[in-house]
Amino acid sequence: MHNNHATLAAKAPLIDGFSDKSYWLDGLPPSPVLPDLPVASADVIIVGSGFTGLNAALETARGGRTTLVLDAGDPGWGCSTRNGGQISTSVKPSLSKLTARFGPDRARAIRSEGQAALDWIGQRITDEQITCDFHQSGRFHAAHTTGHYETLARDAERMQKEEGIDSFIVPRAEQHRELGTDAYFGGAVFTRHASVNPAKYHRGLLERALAAGVHVTGHCAVLTIERVAGGFLLHTQKGQLRARDVIVATNGYTTKLTPWLRRRVIPIGSYIIATEPLPRSLVDRLFPTNRIASDTCKVVYYYRASPDRQRILFGGRVSASESDPAASGPRLHAEMCRIFPDLAGYQATHSWTGTVAYTFDELAHTGVHDGVHYAMGYCGSGVSMASYLGMRLGQKVLGKPEGKTAFDNLPFPTRPLYTGAPWFLPATVAWYRWHDQHQHRRALAAAG
Repeated sequence: MHNNHATLAAKAPLIDGFSDKSYWLDGLPPSPVLPDLPVASADVIIVGSGFTGLNAALETARGGRTTLVLDAGDPGWGCSTRNGGQISTSVKPSLSKLTARFGPDRARAIRSEGQAALDWIGQRITDEQITCDFHQSGRFHAAHTTGHYETLARDAERMQKEEGIDSFIVPRAEQHRELGTDAYFGGAVFTRHASVNPAKYHRGLLERALAAGVHVTGHCAVLTIERVAGGFLLHTQKGQLRARDVIVATNGYTTKLTPWLRRRVIPIGSYIIATEPLPRSLVDRLFPTNRIASDTCKVVYYYRASPDRQRILFGGRVSASESDPAASGPRLHAEMCRIFPDLAGYQATHSWTGTVAYTFDELAHTGVHDGVHYAMGYCGSGVSMASYLGMRLGQKVLGKPEGKTAFDNLPFPTRPLYTGAPWFLPATVAWYRWHDQHQHRRALAAAG
């Protein structure tokens, strides 16, 4: 532990004048100059300029369709540049749970799409020559209790056997070789999970889309989408536009523009901090294998070293209701220091938030409603799945058979009276947070 730790510990969790912008935007070159006004018509208009929208646009433009991407803000201003830069297999429900719902064949196909998305994004980044600190580092998924460790061990063995998902178990006694903390009870390493600088990845996609002839206009909110003969009429802040096909790629930022979709996704704020630069020896001790990390809490925490291994990025949900970065930052800092006491003396320079979209069945969804194509609901694991389903959407619009996925036209559930404002979320999060804390205290007490 460093010598002036006690002096440093008296500092506030956030530095004075901390940045409430995503750490990933630091040092990013200026965005390409984009036209202020959109073209009046296009074969394909895409609403949303994140990973889903830009990957769809690349496919349609390269397939010979004039393509226009619109965004209510700066292109990529949403969660595509605000996430933790962690890439997983993206499908949350287990094979057994999906089998009970959809039967064994569809269940296996859905789970396989998660593996396909993980493999595909690495290939996409390579093929497009996007410099974005992509690294197949693996993930250490930490057990919050001894019971969670036993479940992880069983699940990892079953996934290896039934689905070929490569992993290995790390008992608590050997935890420090993966993560410099005593807060957990061992965990599982998923070797194929990866990390990325999401803003660099997004910028690369934007540049490739522009090079392919995609028109991109920001600060052009779409007000209505109307079906007309031969396609669609879109009323926007910057005039009326025509399209043969429309893709909605708004995920956690879905609005009353598409009320049917809005009723089916639950917007949830996710909060992240980045520490000030740390001694390299400390980062090496806390993240010796440079893996990304997460835990088995219901209200999950996720964290990693920055690509240059100078900082720790720590994210999660720290309050029952939505908060702002000035309030969430100190709470995240406290949780980070609970897991890594050696960080107690260091401040955070960045505290920011982005909005993800959950669904009532914990699955991503893609399909067509009222003639409009969509993909959304990545449940907090969207870097690869948003990109992959966006690409598949583009193929669908082109009429290519390979655009089909196992997610196509799954039942997309909502709840009575739900219109897109999750009034039930604070109580649910509060209960899960209490439950996580209670379980952890009991596990620590039992461990002595």
